[in-house]
Amino acid sequence: MARFANVEVPSDKQIQIALTYIYGIGPKSARDIVHAAKVDGTKRVKDLDETEEKKLRDIIDANYTVEGDLHRIVTNNVKRLKDISSYRGLRHKLNLPVRGQRTRTNARTKRGRRVAVGGSQPKAASKT
Repeated sequence: MARFANVEVPSDKQIQIALTYIYGIGPKSARDIVHAAKVDGTKRVKDLDETEEKKLRDIIDANYTVEGDLHRIVTNNVKRLKDISSYRGLRHKLNLPVRGQRTRTNARTKRGRRVAVGGSQPKAASKT
């Protein structure tokens, strides 16, 4: 297994697919990296030689913010929004969708599991 940006990428995948396992690199960035390194994108990770791996590693380190640094930047951005009490910051605090999606229905991923409100079960008959 090869390591790029402190991430073990799967060795049996094509290099342009394997690079997307790194947080901060999507399909487009992976294609750009492979093209800049002049490596065949359909080549498997296990078939790369040391010079190709080094080229890819150098390009990623020099031009892309990935993994821990990117996580830190995103966390700080959200924290800043919360601190200044912007609308988006309030939505983050309340665990609600931030980008204008509806919440009357849907939004289950963000709001969590449904919680039943009273009135759903019939009352048991009581003796008098």
